[in-house]
Amino acid sequence: MTSRSSLLLAIAALCFGAVVAALVTQHVFDMQPCPWCILQRLIFIVTGLVALLGLAWRSQLGKRVLPFGLLLLCSSGIAAALWQHFVAAASASCNLTLADRIVSGLRLDALLPGVFQATASCAEAAVDLAGVPYEFWSLGLFVLIEAASVRLFVRDRHGA
Repeated sequence: MTSRSSLLLAIAALCFGAVVAALVTQHVFDMQPCPWCILQRLIFIVTGLVALLGLAWRSQLGKRVLPFGLLLLCSSGIAAALWQHFVAAASASCNLTLADRIVSGLRLDALLPGVFQATASCAEAAVDLAGVPYEFWSLGLFVLIEAASVRLFVRDRHGA
């Protein structure tokens, strides 16, 4: 297995692991998600799927497009986590926010409510996990995955 493949598998594992952790904290520890939490789950899932796509898409075009897509997704996740912490957490309602519109527009909340249904307001979802705001765990993981994506971008660009 090449280091590129290992990196892509690690990115996918981190993404899907983050979603599993979110589901455990929701369904076992009753930490209910708001629309911004759900949007971050969606971004993790799509990022993981793009990383898996990179295992199969080995052409030169794939090696140029895929890391850029991962960077865009991670940047979106970082923005969502920061918005959740600094803006949405101070709001009593998340209805009709960008996150709510994306999730409900894709009908994910109706298709898989156990995964994609927001069951708390942004203020209610502002909780700590081990003394750290929950969304900062997500933020840190997005930053880590973005760093791995930058490494992948540089590697693929220079043919390493």
